This record gives sequence, C-alpha cells and structure tokens, in this order.
Amino acid sequence: MSHDDFAVEPIKGLPGILPEGEDILWQGRPNWWALSKDSLNVYWILGYFIVLAVWRYLSLYQVEGTGYAMAGSLPLMVLGIVACTILVGIAYIQARMTIYTITTKRVVMRIGAALTITFNFPYKKISNANLGLRKDGTGTIALELIGYNKVSYLVLWPHLRPWKMSNPQPAFRCIDNPEEVAKILSKAAETQINSQQITISKLETNNFIAAE
Repeated sequence: MSHDDFAVEPIKGLPGILPEGEDILWQGRPNWWALSKDSLNVYWILGYFIVLAVWRYLSLYQVEGTGYAMAGSLPLMVLGIVACTILVGIAYIQARMTIYTITTKRVVMRIGAALTITFNFPYKKISNANLGLRKDGTGTIALELIGYNKVSYLVLWPHLRPWKMSNPQPAFRCIDNPEEVAKILSKAAETQINSQQITISKLETNNFIAAE
C-alpha cells in the first residue's frame, strides 16, 4: 500500500506509470448526491431541523400567535438549510477529488480533499467484496482485506463500509452502475490470481448501510 500525497499524477488517479502488462479496466468516482445522502445523512439532518422548527412554532403559537411563532421558527429552518448546503458541498468536493481504479492487477483508491492519499490493494490481498445496492441505482462495493495492517477508519472515511470500525473495509462508495463494476472487479481478480475468484456478495441495502 502506497501513500503518495503530493506527487503529480502521471496518469489520472494513479500514483505512477503502470508497469508493463498492467492495464486500466475501469475508473470512476462517487455520485456526489448519493454520497451526501448516504455518508453525510443530509435528509436526516434536514429532518431534524424541520422537527425543531415545527416544535418551536407550535410552542410559540399557543402563547404569542402566528406571527411570533413564524419569527421564532424561521431561524431554525434557515440554519438547517445552511447546514445541509455545507454538507452537500463537502460531498461534492469529496466526490470530485476521488478516483477509484480497477486495473488488471490491483484496486487503487485516490481519496482525500485537503490531503490526497492513494491506496493500492493487490487482488491477492482481497478476500471478498460486498456489494450494496440502493434504490437510486447507485451502490457501494466494500473490500475485505487479508494480510494488511489495520487501515485507519478516519483516513478512509467516507470511502469505506459504514460501521466496520474494528476492521475497516475500503469501498467504492456510492458509484453508478455498481453491478457492472462488481463484474469487472471479479473477472479481473479471477484472471490475476489463477481462477481464485473474489466472491461478490450482494447485500440488502438496509443491512449494508444501516443506521448511517
């Protein structure tokens, strides 16, 4: 696993020129809107502020009337909109700065906004891949690793499987066409490690990204 934070990329998304015999099979990045919903919980945050605003409105309405109640609840709605706008902006930047790559020999993840880090995962170090699908057509492919020192949950976030803190699983988070990408990953791994295919385990959405 390499960390090449500041070098200019000779190939977009990769820390160096590919060795002879290694080819890029797929490159992509998270869907920024799906990322804002799945990893930053924009809907939950907005809902929280709506509940607060409604509660504030009802509390003041009983005492002071409609005008005063509206004036008291409006700041909470504005604060909620501002908070969600900031979260969506963070998701957009994260998505734009991220590149996931599948080559014939490894999986590469270039992640990070303020500090860019590149992770390389050879197929022989990947024991399994879990595919989580969402109703909006996006999905996440999480990688179970073997023979690696512990990968930092905080460093990987949000490019990982949620809540797997004791043994973080790097992930292609919120990508478009996830089933097609999973097939490319499985076929590449099978070819590279002599037909010892990585199993793609399809998980139900609620189990895969529960309680985010």
